[in-house]
Amino acid sequence: MKLVVAANLLLALLLSGGCLPAWTSDTKGHMFGYDDHNGPSHWAEEYETCAGKFQSPIDIEEHLVTQVRLPPLHFHGFQSEPISSTVTNNGHTVMLQMNMSKMASVSGGPLKGNYLFTQLHFHWGYNDSVGSEDTINNHTFPLELHIVMYKENYGTFENATHYKDGLTVLAVFYEIYETENQVYSEIVQLLPFVTMPNSQHQLKKLITLDSLLPMTKHLYFTYNGSLTTPPCLEVVTWIEFKQPILLSHYQM
Repeated sequence: MKLVVAANLLLALLLSGGCLPAWTSDTKGHMFGYDDHNGPSHWAEEYETCAGKFQSPIDIEEHLVTQVRLPPLHFHGFQSEPISSTVTNNGHTVMLQMNMSKMASVSGGPLKGNYLFTQLHFHWGYNDSVGSEDTINNHTFPLELHIVMYKENYGTFENATHYKDGLTVLAVFYEIYETENQVYSEIVQLLPFVTMPNSQHQLKKLITLDSLLPMTKHLYFTYNGSLTTPPCLEVVTWIEFKQPILLSHYQM
């Protein structure tokens, strides 16, 4: 498995890692969870693909990273405001869906082709010391954002999951800071209204995808991995930005 971090001269890093799953819902109606009886150690009993060689998430050990040169990432439509945005509890996490006049996309870097935005969601833990799925040098972040995108050539998200280069996920880590991050204020305020599965609420303040990304976008890790919940399909090119975004303790 390989992973990348980018630097000033379009420098990227590749590395090897292990696994520890958690993300999208099962489309076959099978039950899975994170308890002793149905957690990640049992997923391969129902889903053979969860025992694959390139499972995500991983721990990124920077001393194992290999440096490579990649073309720059290109973000298309990331600075455009959506027509509307909806915060939804999908039963596994909080998801933000954006209705756009023209779908945002990303290309370049490790990607061969153009990838279209479909949704973004968050992963957090029971306290401020845990929460992220991937870790860096065994350091866990309190929150992690996944911006999920599929390869345009494959037509739909569902069809793209049948190809090893079908999806890309832009991952952002978060750290705690003294002051609040105004970009995230309304999302945080709406969380009490979407505590039940399938509940949703529309944002009043429109935010752009670019505002959710760190300023330093040329420094990132990348590797070929998987979805982090069943069926754990190994179809994801992960792009994990090294610079974390700062949120207040309250916002976490």
